Amino acid sequence: MNRKLLVLPALLGVMTPLLTGCGGSGGGSGGGKAIVVGTTDSIELTKDNPAPLDPATSYDSATWNIFYNTFQMLLTYQRGSTTPTPDAAKDCHYTDVSVLTYQCTMQENQKFSNGDPLTAQDVKFSIDRMQKINWPTGPASLISGVKSVDAPDDKTVVFHLKAPDATFPAKLATPAAAIVDKKVYAPDKPYNGFHLIGSGPYTLDSFVQAKQGEFTKNSNYGGTLKVNNGAIELKLFADSHKMEAALRSGQIDVMARTLSPDQIGTLLGSNDPEVKLTESPGGEARYLFLNTESPSLKNVAVRKAMAQLIDRQAITRDVYKRTADPLYSVIPQGITTHTNSFYNTYKDPSVPLAKADLRNAGITDKVSVTINYRRDTGGTMNKAEAEAIAAQLNASGLFDVATKDEQWNTFLKKASQREYDIFAISWLPDFPDPDNYIAPFFDKDNFLNLAYNNKTIENTLLPATRRQAERGATTTDFTKAQNLIAADVPMLPLWQGKQYIAARSDITGVEWALNSSTTTQFWELGRGKS
Repeated sequence: MNRKLLVLPALLGVMTPLLTGCGGSGGGSGGGKAIVVGTTDSIELTKDNPAPLDPATSYDSATWNIFYNTFQMLLTYQRGSTTPTPDAAKDCHYTDVSVLTYQCTMQENQKFSNGDPLTAQDVKFSIDRMQKINWPTGPASLISGVKSVDAPDDKTVVFHLKAPDATFPAKLATPAAAIVDKKVYAPDKPYNGFHLIGSGPYTLDSFVQAKQGEFTKNSNYGGTLKVNNGAIELKLFADSHKMEAALRSGQIDVMARTLSPDQIGTLLGSNDPEVKLTESPGGEARYLFLNTESPSLKNVAVRKAMAQLIDRQAITRDVYKRTADPLYSVIPQGITTHTNSFYNTYKDPSVPLAKADLRNAGITDKVSVTINYRRDTGGTMNKAEAEAIAAQLNASGLFDVATKDEQWNTFLKKASQREYDIFAISWLPDFPDPDNYIAPFFDKDNFLNLAYNNKTIENTLLPATRRQAERGATTTDFTKAQNLIAADVPMLPLWQGKQYIAARSDITGVEWALNSSTTTQFWELGRGKS
């Protein structure tokens, strides 16, 4: 096994509010046999999720993996950069000292994959549509700070913001701002089925649930990304070990999400010259959310007792085989403003201290709760993790914890409707900034509709950080936010993940293929000698 260890700058969280640049041709070598990428991601069409490939409704790593490759945004990230730069736009900048008006000029002769022209009116339509549909578990919260959008001509789009926001350019580089064709997409309802029309590097030619998706290089793409292949075939596996067998036999060329901990260990120790494993730092954070409206968890003493008992070291050692690191705060290590607020507050696990928390609050009986988790797919360890947490809490003699699994779309819907006592999710950053680890859960328009709200975070700390173009200047406010969350315990950070991707030895660009959100950037992959 050839192993590459990378230190990517995508976790540094450096942003700039002023962007200018020149557009270029997508170009790239491309052509030849399709590169086959394996994944255990699940994308399902269900009653609760009738439009899984519509940017207005889907907000998860599996669908965003497709969106980043097929839709175009005004801005994008070039290889290794943490600063968004123009893609569909030619340049973008704030136009006033109040930092409330953000204007972009479109590149010339942009087209969707179906040949329709892409203009500033399509950008306005896409943002208006995202806000109008406002899907309960969709990404509309990312652009909730937009007051209105104008498109005075085909080349100019102007965003009027409700409040200053230094992270707004980064939000425009996410699929929450994916540009859709106003001639194809309805302005107020989802685009159902496994269909999409975009203007990104690839077109989606076909998609079969639980089997595969076929992508070809978009000849109409006029953005700035270099496309290094002519076609990608995405193979969907229910079992990560079968995916690994397909890689070793040459049936697939690349193996991305998700590798189980035992597979990573095996691959790291392998001497197979035909397969290489690439490891890089990851921005993935795993959180356990506690429903502060639940009768069992309404008393903060119960939540503090749980914080006092959970042993992250044991979870990352026994469940994840050290392929993840313990996380003691909302903002992971490597991101500007990280601080170990939970360790500073609760120190090492302690049954006596947890018992004291409960007894001081007058709680003498065992606390009964249920942990709900997403049903495992591929190499995920959701069941083992939930059972390990339940065992730790039950071993204290203070809790009676049960576990229960749910299918993904049902799980997310019920979580956002506050039907669970406790649930866990893995969070992959939309953009590498501390704001994106706090705001999605603790801002006014948080996408999980959490029962907990903290007016200091919502009305004072987050607005203050968004006025700071220099993100290092936000440390004091983000530290205060993390300490407030540690004190109230509406969630418990569990671990921070690393990123792994394995590929056949003749595949190039693998070291650049995963971004900080673990999206597989198809355009980076090529075939030939490194």
